[in-house]
Amino acid sequence: MNLGVRAGERALVFTDLMPVGAVVGPVERSRREGLVRLASAAARAASDLGLVTTHHEYAELGGHGKEPTRETWALAFGEAAVRELEGAGVLAPIIEKRACAEDISKAREIARSRRDDAVGVVVALSNYSTSHTRFRDLLTSEAGARYASMPLFEEEMLDGAMDVDWSAVERRTEAVAKTLRGAESVRLTTPDGTDISFSVAGRPAMADTGMITAPGSFGNLPAGEAYLAPVEGTAEGVLILNWAPERKLASPVRVKVTGGLALEVSGSEPYMEELRAALAARPENRNIAELGVGTNDRAKRPDNILESEKIQGTVHIAFGDNTSMGGKVSAPFHQDFIFFGPTLVATGPGGVVTVLQDGRLLVDYQGIKADG
Repeated sequence: MNLGVRAGERALVFTDLMPVGAVVGPVERSRREGLVRLASAAARAASDLGLVTTHHEYAELGGHGKEPTRETWALAFGEAAVRELEGAGVLAPIIEKRACAEDISKAREIARSRRDDAVGVVVALSNYSTSHTRFRDLLTSEAGARYASMPLFEEEMLDGAMDVDWSAVERRTEAVAKTLRGAESVRLTTPDGTDISFSVAGRPAMADTGMITAPGSFGNLPAGEAYLAPVEGTAEGVLILNWAPERKLASPVRVKVTGGLALEVSGSEPYMEELRAALAARPENRNIAELGVGTNDRAKRPDNILESEKIQGTVHIAFGDNTSMGGKVSAPFHQDFIFFGPTLVATGPGGVVTVLQDGRLLVDYQGIKADG
């Protein structure tokens, strides 16, 4: 249903593998091994549906938003397209996240001219997300592929956030996105001290509805969020993090945002040092990259960011790369953080609109209250 696949289409299903001998806890190892099994099962299911399916496994890239290697590009775009990208001198800069506007323009031309060589469907069941990459962007915007990004997916989601009324999620998400499109600035506050404002003027708000059926469409599964890229350099305020992407923090981590950048990280929780190191690795990593509003009423888990950012009535903020959503910052890093009980106010030419009040979604969709 979500991808609208047809017999005879070419599909790429991929996942990433932990390094041999990686030292991880039993829960994490079980989750990662489960993701590899799910990718294998998805590839078999695609083949059973009549798709010409390639099942690809590669060594993990070590971070969300990092570009896949040449091998993955060749499987997705075709060897001829990749050779042309290399001949134009643009593939390496793209993979290294240092491509200039001219490089990206050349890559778009090549991907567009070679679109018949590209796969039609991608199911990305990697642990580390490829959503915020030029790989994904070029596949969808230029080659016309339909792309389901499912980082951190777990089997139990099939009976939870995936078992939802997708038409209701679609209407609700589109209504929130429409509200954000009419805004010039937003302010996010939470009861525990988060208070941040930024401009969204001219930035397109997108709806991740779970319906990935049109050529060039892209989204997460499970889906359910409206999101956009804040205008660079405009974010000011404080973020209070109570959740890391995969666990509840023992104590809050405070992030001071100035001039659109996460500049100060403080607290006593050990995760503070991990976040500090990630932000310090590259200046672009500090960028306030995304604002998202969750709209999936069946999403419940707070300990897996793929699902938690879809929980209806939540907001998430991301640091790092935003080029895949209309922003200008390219970075080999994109990390989301979830905020519960938020109040989100959007201000535009038409006045002030409260999108969320203490975690309650106030936007109507087709005359029906989104939370009722």
